Amino acid sequence: MSYRITHDDVLHEVARGNQVAFRELYNLYFQKLFLFAKAIVKTKDGATEVVDEVLVNIWKQREQLPGIQNLRVYLYTAVKNKAFSYLSAKANQQIGGAFDDIDIEIAEEYNAEKQMITGEMLRKIHDAVEALPPRCKMIFKLVREDNLRYKEVSEILHISEKTVDAQMVIAIKKLSQVLRPHFDGFPDFKKTKKNQGAL
Repeated sequence: MSYRITHDDVLHEVARGNQVAFRELYNLYFQKLFLFAKAIVKTKDGATEVVDEVLVNIWKQREQLPGIQNLRVYLYTAVKNKAFSYLSAKANQQIGGAFDDIDIEIAEEYNAEKQMITGEMLRKIHDAVEALPPRCKMIFKLVREDNLRYKEVSEILHISEKTVDAQMVIAIKKLSQVLRPHFDGFPDFKKTKKNQGAL
């Protein structure tokens, strides 16, 4: 049995207690949320604990799911808040809202272009992404890998859409500078900037 998570019927199925629908939802979101949480808490165990708790709470409070306007924003925001709470509990220190020092792991298959690229070029792309400033890399990851729209990223990170746009321009410029001399087929991201997450 297969579901499209973006469809209202799926949320209603989970709200009704359909465990198969919940498993589909869990499988779809876990890895992306895990990487997001790991960027904040820094450990695999901590990230797993954070995401599991958020998703378990979704199941426990499933009757409220149909009222959620944007499930992706809801989940990412819940993970961010839970991750900060986790750090506060573990370190007993105040966690600020800035993301300048939070580094996020980019999955190797972070965009569709990888299918056309192998070997040395793939390493150049990976190195170029890894070299981005942490804040810039996180926004790039959320937009390009997780397919979130600029508005969604701004809501999750509590920054303006203009800031998201500016950081994406920086990321694209840096990647283009590194890759274009080596790869004539590197896409012109300027034309796709306003797609806001569409691959």
